[in-house]
Amino acid sequence: MPNARYIPRSLEPILRHAVREFPAVVLTGPRQSGKTTLLKHLFGRSHTYVSLDPPDVRAAALSDPRGFLDLYPAPVILDEVQHAPELLSFIKERIDERRHRRGAYVLTGSQNLLVAQHVAESLAGRAGMFRLLPFSFREASKRPGASPIWHARPRWTSRPSLHGQGLWQSFVRGFYPEVVVEAKRDAPRWLASYVQTYLERDVRMLRQVGDLSLFQSFLRVLAARSGQLLNLADISRDLGVAVNTAKAWLSVLEAAYQVVVVRPYFANVGKRLVKTPKVYFTDTGVLCYLMSLGDAAHAAAGPMAGAIMETAVLGELVKDQLGQGLEARIHFWRTSTGSEVDFLVERGATLVPIEVKASSTPRPAMAAGIHALRGDLGDRIGHGYVVHTGEGVLPLGDGVTAVPFGSI
Repeated sequence: MPNARYIPRSLEPILRHAVREFPAVVLTGPRQSGKTTLLKHLFGRSHTYVSLDPPDVRAAALSDPRGFLDLYPAPVILDEVQHAPELLSFIKERIDERRHRRGAYVLTGSQNLLVAQHVAESLAGRAGMFRLLPFSFREASKRPGASPIWHARPRWTSRPSLHGQGLWQSFVRGFYPEVVVEAKRDAPRWLASYVQTYLERDVRMLRQVGDLSLFQSFLRVLAARSGQLLNLADISRDLGVAVNTAKAWLSVLEAAYQVVVVRPYFANVGKRLVKTPKVYFTDTGVLCYLMSLGDAAHAAAGPMAGAIMETAVLGELVKDQLGQGLEARIHFWRTSTGSEVDFLVERGATLVPIEVKASSTPRPAMAAGIHALRGDLGDRIGHGYVVHTGEGVLPLGDGVTAVPFGSI
């Protein structure tokens, strides 16, 4: 029976195709991003579903892998497979016995490093790997198949979109399915529980962290520097921890999909580009929670407005590429003389420059960085965009368009 509350995901056609191409399909992503719901929706009638989260099920899988796979024969969905990675070598054995069978095993995992490492060791050439993040704005708006405006030639007309207080309210609540589907849900309380659960479960699984309160302080310091050049030495000094510890904690956050590290774009243009990366949280709601921003008006008017807006736009860019089954290839550009563009999206041989402004009134001066970038990199640079919080789609000079967030 169809779930009336189910919200379609952009990745659906990619996964349907993948189960016809690969013996195994692996879907990773942060906890609560909707992996189980998506797979049950797509394959619930054709595959048995088994979660490895319950301790007794996990123990059975670890103590007798062959017997466990006999009990749950293919086709099967094995949820949270990072709890029993030893199963993968036995799954490989089953796949090799019937190599031409497609879609036999559909696996999910919440930790990228653990799952990817074991899949690479056991299922190389046998599994398609995909990633699911929380809803994109287009998915939350129930238009998952809509193409972002930069996929087509821009038209000089206004497109209806969420803006103003409604836009900032969506940023503060975030895009995890549970708070999107349940509009009356107390988002700050849900986010508090989510962060605490993540600390207690994922951090301890990936790396032994002796002082969870100190790690939570690291999270908040990182949130306060979202979108800035990352200086782990400064953060380590502020917290009183070793730089290597801060690096390890950052890798934990990356592995559990809580942050995205954006690295600078390098090109031989005769100018020294900044080499330090930037870090953004995957979800605006988690960012706002860590910064104690529960009110949309305060978020929009406060000093974190620019960082929140950049986080939201980066999330859309990453989810757009992942929703096509691609790796997210996004950089930023900044020279030692101060010229910068927030994001460069690789689309084939073309780089799409995107500048982000927490303003509802786009102006030609906002495109200065994109024009400077085009002067340095020339033909590689495609049509540029300034994403703003207003409503209109407007030209901002040669090869640059201002677009509202809701249009991306």
